[in-house]
Amino acid sequence: MTTDADARTQIIRAASRLFYTQGIGRVGMDAVRDAAGVSLKAIYKQFPSKEDLILGVLENLHQSWNTGIDGALAEVPSPRDRLLAVYDYLAAWFDRSDFRGCGFINAFGELGAGSPAVATAVREHKLSFLATVDALVAEAGGPAELGPQLAILAEGAQTTAAILGDAKMAHVARRAAETLIDAAFA
Repeated sequence: MTTDADARTQIIRAASRLFYTQGIGRVGMDAVRDAAGVSLKAIYKQFPSKEDLILGVLENLHQSWNTGIDGALAEVPSPRDRLLAVYDYLAAWFDRSDFRGCGFINAFGELGAGSPAVATAVREHKLSFLATVDALVAEAGGPAELGPQLAILAEGAQTTAAILGDAKMAHVARRAAETLIDAAFA
């Protein structure tokens, strides 16, 4: 017997995969039902609206992102190298065959102002990433303005890699980050 928690996990995984590959607007609840292998009743029990499902997917994506970044940083002892590990993480992600850009940027691009709740979730994720980079800069003893500079490089690399279909954008951003870091610590 499937528990509510199992059903919720199945629904989020299916919706996440469908939203990421096809776009949020192109995916109906029937497609989520079919991909998740649960009834529409089970979906609506967990997520009363499509917007609730989108928010659940974004929360799951936020947790996965943080887990991935934390894992990449945990392997790197030097504070300066930890700043650059963010770009190494991006490079590994961009190299995946299923890379379609940042799910948060994609969601904002599709729904943005039309869904204040989604816009807020995206904003909170991006602010969380900025706070992570700011903390890495502080740990390395760098100036405060370096954090936003490095974060915007990472954000730009995500968008450019997705649009151009070019995983090398992570390496380009990493080299630019090295230049900024070197200048900040000179």
